[in-house]
Amino acid sequence: MVHHKHMTCFSFLFRRHIDSSNKWSFEVDEEFDIHNVKFYTYKELRIATEDFSPANKIGEGGFGSVYKGRLKDGKIAAIKVLSAESRQGVREFVTEIKVISEIEHENLVRLYGCCVEDNHRILVYNYLENNSLAQTLLGSGRSNIQFNWKTRSKICIGIARGLAFLHEEVRPYIVHRDIKASNILLDKDLTPKISDFGLAKLIPANMTHVSTRVAGTIGYLAPEYAIRGQLTRKADIYGFGVLLIEIVSGRCNTNTQLPVGEQYILERTWDLYERRELVGLVDTSLNGDFDAEEACRFLKVGLLCTQDTPKLRPSMSSVVKMLTGQKNVAEKNITKPGLISDFMDLKVRSSEKTKPETKYTYSYIASSSSDNLDNSTLSSGTSTFATMTFNALINDRSVKH
Repeated sequence: MVHHKHMTCFSFLFRRHIDSSNKWSFEVDEEFDIHNVKFYTYKELRIATEDFSPANKIGEGGFGSVYKGRLKDGKIAAIKVLSAESRQGVREFVTEIKVISEIEHENLVRLYGCCVEDNHRILVYNYLENNSLAQTLLGSGRSNIQFNWKTRSKICIGIARGLAFLHEEVRPYIVHRDIKASNILLDKDLTPKISDFGLAKLIPANMTHVSTRVAGTIGYLAPEYAIRGQLTRKADIYGFGVLLIEIVSGRCNTNTQLPVGEQYILERTWDLYERRELVGLVDTSLNGDFDAEEACRFLKVGLLCTQDTPKLRPSMSSVVKMLTGQKNVAEKNITKPGLISDFMDLKVRSSEKTKPETKYTYSYIASSSSDNLDNSTLSSGTSTFATMTFNALINDRSVKH
């Protein structure tokens, strides 16, 4: 946790003067007080990252590139340079920063600075020593971190608590949109911290869903979000369910190098659940040293979270209670998960019917004003709400997070 002893209260005054001698000149328009965020100059961050050197690049996400940097006070920071598409005007950007900076929880990455100089939009976060789950537990070059069962259990419960906080404690609540292993960072004690929350638009309290551009990585996408662009907290809960199963099994949600029935983790989990052999999914690298009852309970929670019908998925506060044993898992309520592989098969079959040189992007289009989930049409055009291209995943043998 980063302390903010030396950070003062900043007032931002908007509507910029055209004044070549002073990049920071604003006229009075609207005022923001941000008590716990440090404002950096672009030069400071350029020096910290050695001119944004590729050697210091530690990640690339949907919102931009992340660099490791040493600030002038000696602190190591994760510096996220937002991509051009993510850039907003100063006022909108600082409004979002104000919201993010006020959110504090043990399982959320702490934002402690930013840069809004010229057209730069840069966020400065606490740097976490043990990288992300994608690079450690699920990475192909397995790290030297020992993910024993106790550690995995702590990570699953921590992520659930962080997401429950965003969904149920923050007002207005925040839908993360991109819950996946690469957005779960680990500190020196392997405490999980959710990153990239609040970068998507906040969801107004009076809206049940918002149809918007699909943001997440394909294997974590809830069907209603992938196909119809319908974004609610239930889509995050689906992504969490997939992540939970990944942590218990120690494998990525999609691996096209495995036999056909095992390529998609949800398909495999459902199959083993129906055969009452869930324990067979637990990571073999644990060498049998785990709590079988707890591991199977976690996998059943994963299935509850990934059910095809969004309203059947539990809230994150219920998930926390089930993971910690405070609430029983209602096993009779588990229905078949929504399988992204069903859409993959659709794409493969569709591609076979077209000429090899022709490339189609298939979309399901639904009206954003309608909750009628059956009122969708298949189109070979593109959709404003959700356009999913599966070529990359089908053709790419390497699985990326």
